[in-house]
Amino acid sequence: MRPLAGVRILEFDGLGPVTFAGMVLADLGADVIRLTRGSGAPAAVFDDVGGEILHRGRRVLPVDLKSDADLATVKHLATRADAVIEGFRPGVMERLGLGPDVLHAANPQLVYARVTGWGQTGPLADQVGHDINYIALSGALHPMGEPDRPPRPPLNLIGDYGGGAMMAVTGLLAALVQAKATGLGAVVDAAMTDGSALLTSLFHALEGRGLWSDRRGSNLLDGGAPFYRCYACRDGRFVAVGALEPRFYAALLAGLDIPPAEAPQYDLAAWDGLHSRFAAAFAERDRDDWADHFAGTEACVTPVLTLSEARNHPHNLARATFAGGAPQPAPRFNGEHDAAEPLPPALNPDQALALWP
Repeated sequence: MRPLAGVRILEFDGLGPVTFAGMVLADLGADVIRLTRGSGAPAAVFDDVGGEILHRGRRVLPVDLKSDADLATVKHLATRADAVIEGFRPGVMERLGLGPDVLHAANPQLVYARVTGWGQTGPLADQVGHDINYIALSGALHPMGEPDRPPRPPLNLIGDYGGGAMMAVTGLLAALVQAKATGLGAVVDAAMTDGSALLTSLFHALEGRGLWSDRRGSNLLDGGAPFYRCYACRDGRFVAVGALEPRFYAALLAGLDIPPAEAPQYDLAAWDGLHSRFAAAFAERDRDDWADHFAGTEACVTPVLTLSEARNHPHNLARATFAGGAPQPAPRFNGEHDAAEPLPPALNPDQALALWP
């Protein structure tokens, strides 16, 4: 049995973090009904993005929230739910008559999780934005990329998914535990600015000790260290090097046939020269040659795989990390690996009410 079996969650379909959070919760076993745009609903309210991967494992119910009947169905489902998750701009749910005050009056134990970029309060709360804007303001974007160039967006992994979806899931689960103990639900305000700022905690700690510079590409974990970065190989593909510990660094040097006396690890003045030396060495062979060369050593050298290559790597195949072209649920519990549930057929209101009577 999956950990969240029996937990009912009502997901108001949206872009980015809500869709991902709904997938994670369904992967963990929650019974999730995903509300999508009905024929008469305004396009600004619901968006259908994600396909069979991001929408897997939960039933879908098309609704028109301008319809009194559909609105009544949604309110009834909220009285039977353990949690609601939504990602609209502040005030949208209240104007629909589905705000936390209304739903808590009918279901005091309801956990109401809200995911936005700027949060429910603050001077920017009503402003538009996207992942790149939120991580820019939180300080998470500035360290990304090459020195003396503009920061490079790290896909939408830090704002939408790390700082938004996963913080919302964490807050929702914590509030469910609290609701079980107290009988009272909570409103979870998951702002991507807050969440992505939290993800930078280590770098604030390092900066406070004088161990982190604002100059990109000059630090231990941002590509500044020659032993913690990616290198191009002869075939134009790349390897990732993560030889942080002295023992691992020694294995890296041995694999590159570089005498340790010529490559002091933590002499920052030597880093630029070592970058060039390591780059020249890795450029002499193809990526997979290097992967074979370092296999079984402690040098922490791995090939940088494309999405399609990752699906077919032997380690990922052995763990069934992917199936049907999609990443599978994580983490695992008690050594069990539960495969993702497929995308079920859509519901109509009567069917939804029968599921959660």
